[in-house]
Amino acid sequence: MTRMRKLNYAMIVLLALVAGACSGSSSKNPPEGTLEPDKFLYERGTENLGRKRWLVSREYFRQLVESYPTSQHRADAKLGIGDSYLGEHSAESFVLGINEFREFLNFYPTHERAHYAQYQLAMCYFEQMRSPMRDQTETRDAIRELQNYVSRYSDKPLIGDARARLREARDRLGDWNMGVAIHYFRIKWYPGAVGRITPLLKDDPEYTRRDEAYYYYAETMLKIDRPAEALPYYERLVKEFEKSEYLEKAQRRITELKSTVPVAGKDVPGKG
Repeated sequence: MTRMRKLNYAMIVLLALVAGACSGSSSKNPPEGTLEPDKFLYERGTENLGRKRWLVSREYFRQLVESYPTSQHRADAKLGIGDSYLGEHSAESFVLGINEFREFLNFYPTHERAHYAQYQLAMCYFEQMRSPMRDQTETRDAIRELQNYVSRYSDKPLIGDARARLREARDRLGDWNMGVAIHYFRIKWYPGAVGRITPLLKDDPEYTRRDEAYYYYAETMLKIDRPAEALPYYERLVKEFEKSEYLEKAQRRITELKSTVPVAGKDVPGKG
């Protein structure tokens, strides 16, 4: 993240905290005589969260967090505040949600719902991921936090979702690298194309659209007159993909190359 973006994020968080302090008088209070006021606040917050009334739910949860520090519902209310920000789905609310979930993990690192806080923290970044040809800062942040979840909480209920989201985020980053590589290929700067595709296949051998990576790497090798290194990539494409827009082209290349290249080239990065 650039320095300017970090400063902007910090300013957003500061302004929101100030606004929250100034609006304290509008916080929801339990009716006088309520036997379990903290439970009342938690239930009202949860109810409004389910109805997507983000601000109202947040007022109930925040009142609980600030007024009942020993409540058994305080940790869950803290998560509820984060959920309300994530639910708002705006650039500002994502920043504030990240702050809430990080605070939860700092205050309650061994809590039974710490894994949920880690997942929601990752989702705050995931929901901000940009299209493949734009800046991928949030994508990298999402990958980092989802990887943290997968590494620490492999036995938790959200592990399947975390792995699926991690695959999607890594594919987004892979698509970005491939977009740049194809651009370099088209303008005939072949070292640039190789410099993008090689680490992609090495670091993420399960990249979903690696058929495209195989094809363009092989085509690049042909352009720089290294056909022996191109052949294994065409063969890998045909072996691993029953359906691909590059399949017929790769099969034709294999036929052509086998008549002139007696021995396959080097190993494919990320395999073997």
